[in-house]
Amino acid sequence: MAVHRNLVNLKVVGKGYGSRSVLQDVTLGIAAGDRIGIVGRNGDGKSTLLRLIAGAEPPDSGTVTRARDVDVALLAQGDELDEHRTIRDALVGPRADHEWAADGAFRAVLDGLLGGVQLRRFPAGMDTPIAALSGGERRRIAIARLLLDGPELLLLDEPTNHLDVEAVDWLARHLAVRRGSMLVVTHDRWFLDAVCTATWEVAGETVHQYDGGYAAYVLARAERDRQAAARDDRRRQLVRKELAWLRRGPPARTAKPKFRIEAANALIADEPEVRDRAELLRFATARLGDKVLDAVDISHAFGDEPLLRHLTWRLGPGDRVALVGVNGSGKTTLLRLLADELAPASGSVSRGATVRLAFLSQDSAEIPGHLRVLESLEEVKAVATLSDGLQITASMLCDRFGFRGDLARTLVRDLSGGQRRRLQLMRLLMAEPNVLLLDEPTNDLDIETLTALEDLLDRWPGTLVVVSHDRYFVERVCDDVHALTDDGGIAHLPGGIDQYVQSRRAAVAAPSTPASSASASASGGGPAKASGVSGGASRALRKELQRLERALDRLTDREAELHAAMAKSATDHALLRELQAELDEQAAQRERVEAAWLDAAETLEA
Repeated sequence: MAVHRNLVNLKVVGKGYGSRSVLQDVTLGIAAGDRIGIVGRNGDGKSTLLRLIAGAEPPDSGTVTRARDVDVALLAQGDELDEHRTIRDALVGPRADHEWAADGAFRAVLDGLLGGVQLRRFPAGMDTPIAALSGGERRRIAIARLLLDGPELLLLDEPTNHLDVEAVDWLARHLAVRRGSMLVVTHDRWFLDAVCTATWEVAGETVHQYDGGYAAYVLARAERDRQAAARDDRRRQLVRKELAWLRRGPPARTAKPKFRIEAANALIADEPEVRDRAELLRFATARLGDKVLDAVDISHAFGDEPLLRHLTWRLGPGDRVALVGVNGSGKTTLLRLLADELAPASGSVSRGATVRLAFLSQDSAEIPGHLRVLESLEEVKAVATLSDGLQITASMLCDRFGFRGDLARTLVRDLSGGQRRRLQLMRLLMAEPNVLLLDEPTNDLDIETLTALEDLLDRWPGTLVVVSHDRYFVERVCDDVHALTDDGGIAHLPGGIDQYVQSRRAAVAAPSTPASSASASASGGGPAKASGVSGGASRALRKELQRLERALDRLTDREAELHAAMAKSATDHALLRELQAELDEQAAQRERVEAAWLDAAETLEA
């Protein structure tokens, strides 16, 4: 049996700032090969834990021990790049072009994070100064530099911030097969499931450890709450609703974590569907009318670079739509056109007579700093009606979004960036809009706040348009996905974000393909085939998955029969031994079938 060496160990570690204790008596270890996701509320100590492990901060008490030869690299949330250097200086250094160009692993990172679309707007290419880059482009450079250095232990603090869906997908696939260990702090739950094999929850000045990615963590936390029976009802209902959505989603989402499916089914047996789309549509139609937003033949450009070309997009009552596209493709511009903050160069944008639109931009709106959180909400409205008959007060909304107790009476000027973002969103909701345009709403929000927002949007009956790199959030709250294409148009993707990512991978794998054919692939009505699996092989894999699922059903039924037979034969020890032997054999066979199912599913997704 292979022995995994310990890289870092924390023993009864404590850390605080001023009079506030963040971590207390934390004992844990990181072994070679670990891929650990760290979750928790903002301010509970996730980034502090990373800095302690990296040696960037000393503990107030206890010890942090690192293996003598372990190479540790930390990606902080802030930008630490030298603006006076070029992309080449930051990534390649003094190496000659033929040296790094001949390194396949080196090129894969550059192509994955900086290739094609990302550098085409810079005539100088790799010799572009860092100062000329946007925040998202700088983030890509910082991540690429760490990956190229190849540290044994990689510590990532919110690595998906400012990345588009395509870049997040590439990073997840790269990290999932990368040799070495990793700890990642992120609120991106899809990313956690795609990359991590264990989850740490930082809460109550300590760290709770769970096996598996985010889906497994949700189940384990729900089970812990059930056994303790002391958790408040509101939080438990959010966990159960999220788990119900996870179980009703694609099979791969729940097959990867190793938890008992029957336990999950029992836990959510009485949980209703997260949304009744027909009911939402009836209510929203009565409130909004037939016409909501119509963008007809619009074009727009920044300087000499055209973004949107003759685009037509109509949004109806009750639509819940995600808008995706590479960074710089015009997603924010399109939202601003719909919100009437910009006028199109040509074409027209019209809205229905009853539309009350609210637009959450990426820029933090100025909220008077002398007001307290609750006062700033009551300044908009004291009581809001969010759906048919459902009313919510400003204080209730504060509680739901984490501004509880003294925090609701905190001055706005004393809030952190993430707290201001939450407050900005709450003020929009209190205004009772019936059309919401959300531009990267998940930025700076922790997972608990995200689940609260998702729960609120489940019962919100208006028209919703979301631009977000958070794949989990998009799949959770939206019913349809549209993508901005390379030719400045828009395409409906029936296959959702999976179809978008696959079409982008195909475009990258075939760089000689014209942009128009990539756009056609995105709008072709079906998911693009992954480059590694042919059409015939894909159909064979799907048939194999169906066969394995039927086998799992039969094995599960037989195990239930054996359990019932053992209960009836409690006094017959000879028969019990026979039944137990068969049960053990069934369990072993089920594990083999589950492993085969997982292998086939991952091959199909690759």
